[in-house]
Amino acid sequence: MSGRTPAPGLYRAKDWYTARLRFVVDAAVRRRLSPDLFTATGVGGGLVAAGLLAVSARHPHPLWSVAVAIALAVRLAGANLDGAVARARGLGRPWGFVLNEVGDRTSDLAPVLVLAACSGHPWGLAGLAGSFLPTCASLSVAAAGGPRLNGGPVGKTERCALLVMVALLAPWWPVYSLTSALIGVGGLVTAVVRLSAGARLLGGRGPQAHR
Repeated sequence: MSGRTPAPGLYRAKDWYTARLRFVVDAAVRRRLSPDLFTATGVGGGLVAAGLLAVSARHPHPLWSVAVAIALAVRLAGANLDGAVARARGLGRPWGFVLNEVGDRTSDLAPVLVLAACSGHPWGLAGLAGSFLPTCASLSVAAAGGPRLNGGPVGKTERCALLVMVALLAPWWPVYSLTSALIGVGGLVTAVVRLSAGARLLGGRGPQAHR
């Protein structure tokens, strides 16, 4: 529900994915559907993905990856459509930005919590940290008056791809700790990339009153 800058990595697929969902945006405008409905849909997709990931850990089978992928596709669709519908209906508002961020964080947290539980300490904690650090960096830049940055080596879309791979490979290889490590380290690198980009865009100037 806010303007965002173009980003490298799999996040570039967002525009393509949103274009494929244009018919949903058009239908939402005709039916005067609230953007918040799509935020809730994204949260539901994330929660379902978490449940499926937990089941796949107890009963490993490669076909679980298909179900996890579908749930995460719904999660990403909701995250894309809430902003698109808000813009199409002229309903962009500050509170919409808040709901969008809370919805995104909830959708992110649920499956990563399952991954952390399967990984165990300390890699599970690393994965949790890595899922939040990129967003913390982006929101910090936005709070200083910069754009809402996205992209990086392990952002939201890349995390979803890794979770699908977990469900696919779990029957043959204990990938939980490795995936948590990738999300942890990748999230740290992504946060640094976004902060570096934010520093350049802000010209080294920030709201001094908050220091």
